[in-house]
Amino acid sequence: MTKSAFSEFRLIRLDEVESTNNYATSLLASEKVEEGTVILTFRQTHGRGYSKNVWESEDFKNLTFSLILLPRFLPASDQFLISQAVSLGLADFLQSKTDGVSIKWPNDLLIDNKKVAGILIENIVSGLNLYTSVIGIGININQTLFNGHLPHATSLSLVTGRQYPLTETLNLIIGEIMKWYKLLKEDHAGTIQKTYLDHLFRIGEKSGFLREDQVFEAQIMGIDEYGQLLLKDSSGKTEAYPFKSVEMIY
Repeated sequence: MTKSAFSEFRLIRLDEVESTNNYATSLLASEKVEEGTVILTFRQTHGRGYSKNVWESEDFKNLTFSLILLPRFLPASDQFLISQAVSLGLADFLQSKTDGVSIKWPNDLLIDNKKVAGILIENIVSGLNLYTSVIGIGININQTLFNGHLPHATSLSLVTGRQYPLTETLNLIIGEIMKWYKLLKEDHAGTIQKTYLDHLFRIGEKSGFLREDQVFEAQIMGIDEYGQLLLKDSSGKTEAYPFKSVEMIY
């Protein structure tokens, strides 16, 4: 067991793996897994993001890991609360090191408008409630050079000018995430939702969005109970958009 800033968790460290989320999912299918189990690698060969996106990370420079939770207390209809709690844990960790941290809906963490971390959550439902959650996280820690097609990427090291010990940093991040997960277990959903909105990138501002090859401007109003983005268009109408139905382009 590895001791984090919050509690103890089981750490499975792999020399190399295609995807920590795939490994975690296979583990859940083959054996009983303790809540809080973390799958960590410093060399992930095919990290996944939402849809067909790929998470790129320089070997031994960043953190790529999956956290297994068993949120069987939570109705499936409220599953976006898991994403909110995890995002807030990452935001708290980053804010302990630097300023300019925000959460870009639905699954990115930004520093000064540049992407520093991404989250991929894969849930299994049993009946009306969640059964398991595999939370894949990629966070740029010590990488200082990014490929040309990633012009809006950054890292904690680039922002602060420091290098960070990866294992110690993982412990701190897990501690912050589990702090918010504990609040969720204790039925503080309202606190989580309000704090998430306080961190939401460009809330209340007009932004450009792409939907089905059409560009439109809308004001970000917030998030609904299902995790959909609420946008107010130029006519004053507010509409809810599910994951990947729109893309913010400016």
